[in-house]
Amino acid sequence: MSHEELLPSTRRSLTHRIATAQTEGRAPSLVAAVVRDGELVWTGARTSVAGHAPDENVQYRIGSITKTFTAVLVMRLRDEGVLDLADPLEKHLPGTGVGEITIAELLSHTGGLGAETPGEWWERSSASLRPELADVLGEQPFKHPVGRRHHYSNPGYTLLGSLIEAVRGEPWEDVLRREVLEPLGLRRTSGEPQAPHAGGWAVHPWADVLLPEPTQDLGLMAPAGQLWSTTADLARFAVFLMEGDDRVLGVESVREMKRPAGPAEAGEWERTYGLGVDLIGGKGYTLAGHAGSLPGFVAALWTSEKDGLAAVTLANCTSGLPVALVAADLLRIVAEAEPRIPEPWRPLPDVDQAVLELAGPWYWGTSVFVLRLAADGAVVVGPLAGGGRGSRFRPNGDGTWTGLDGYFAGERLEAVRRADGSVSHLDLASFVFTRKPYDTEAPVPGGVDPEGWRGLA
Repeated sequence: MSHEELLPSTRRSLTHRIATAQTEGRAPSLVAAVVRDGELVWTGARTSVAGHAPDENVQYRIGSITKTFTAVLVMRLRDEGVLDLADPLEKHLPGTGVGEITIAELLSHTGGLGAETPGEWWERSSASLRPELADVLGEQPFKHPVGRRHHYSNPGYTLLGSLIEAVRGEPWEDVLRREVLEPLGLRRTSGEPQAPHAGGWAVHPWADVLLPEPTQDLGLMAPAGQLWSTTADLARFAVFLMEGDDRVLGVESVREMKRPAGPAEAGEWERTYGLGVDLIGGKGYTLAGHAGSLPGFVAALWTSEKDGLAAVTLANCTSGLPVALVAADLLRIVAEAEPRIPEPWRPLPDVDQAVLELAGPWYWGTSVFVLRLAADGAVVVGPLAGGGRGSRFRPNGDGTWTGLDGYFAGERLEAVRRADGSVSHLDLASFVFTRKPYDTEAPVPGGVDPEGWRGLA
C-alpha cells in the first residue's frame, strides 16, 4: 500500500463505480486496482458468488493486453541493435509472403493485414487448425495498402511473436518470462491459467443465465492474446509503462512506444495507437495502455503519466461490461478527488555559467521565444506566450543540444559564439534566434534592411 492512502470518500467512489459496472454489466465477477505514484493504493472486487470475492492475486485472461508485452520484447531487440524498426519483416523472418511490412508497421497495426485469421473464429477454435503462419495469414492477407492506415491486426502480432522466436531461438513465452515477467516480478502472469484463476463465462444477453466458455490455447496466435494475469501484476506492469525499468526497457524506449504511430480513428474518443500501446483522450492522448478480450474475459489497463495514475479492470464475462471505460473512470475519480500535489520547487544543484547566459528571451524573426534551464544541463525552448513550436533539449556535451520532443525532436540546437567568446545567436534547424528582433550583428537569413526599423510616413 502507498505511504499516503486514498481518502475514504475516494475509496467509496471507486467501489461504487465497480459495483455499478458489475451489476449493470452482469459480470460473474470483476476485479480492479489503482496505482498512484508507483504504489498500489486500492484494490476492489465484486462477485455474484456470496462470501467469496476474488482478490488482486486471482488470475483472469487479459487478451490483447498481451500485445503490449510482445511489443516490449520487440523493442528490447531494437535497443540491443539486433534489428531496426524500419527493417522489413523479411530480413529477420523470411518466407512469410508479407515480408515487405516493416517491424514498426506491425507494431502499430499499419501493415495493412487483416484483423482476423481466415477460417473458423480463432479465439474459440483449436490452434491445430492454424499450424503454420500461412494458415494464420491466409491466401489474401492484405486488406489495405501497406503503411497507409491503422487497421488492427491480430495476425500482425502473431508475426511479431514468430519474429521473436526466430531471433531468440526459443519459444515466445520462455523469452517473455525471462526478459520481462521475472525482472518485473510478475509471478502471477503466465500463458496457461494457474490457480487461483477465474473461469470464463458467457452471460445470456436477455436473461440472467450463464454458459461456460471454452479455454483455448492460441498456438501461433499466443503473442496476440494468450496471457493470464492479475490486477496486482498488471499494476506493476503499469508502473513499468510509466517509469520504464533498465532491466527490461529504458524510460525513453517506453515513451517511444506511447507516441502516436498511426492516424487517429474516428469514434467516441479521440484514439490512436503507438507501438503496442493504445492511446486515447483529447489533445495529448492523456491515457495510454491497452484493452483485451477473449471468450469469457474482458480486460483493460490505462495509465495517466500526467497524474501519476494507473488503473486495471478485469472481468470474466464475454461481453456487456465496458471495462476500458470503467478503468478510465477509476483514473478520473482519483484525479478529480485527489489531484496530484506537485513536488516542491527547488533550485538547480549546480549551473553552467555558459548555459546560464543563454537563458531569457530570444527572437525568431519577430516571434518571442524563451530559453529556460532545466535539470542535468537540459534546456527548454518555446514561445513566450501561446502555443507554437517548442521542445526540451538534452545536452550533447559539446555545447550543443538535441531536441527530445515537440516540433524540434531530433533537431540540433547550438549557441554560436563570436571570436571573443560572446554569443552571436542560436542556430536551431536552420532558424537563427537573436537577442534583438532581426539583429543586424547576427547572420539573419536574407539579411536585414540597413535602414533599420521605421515608422510609416
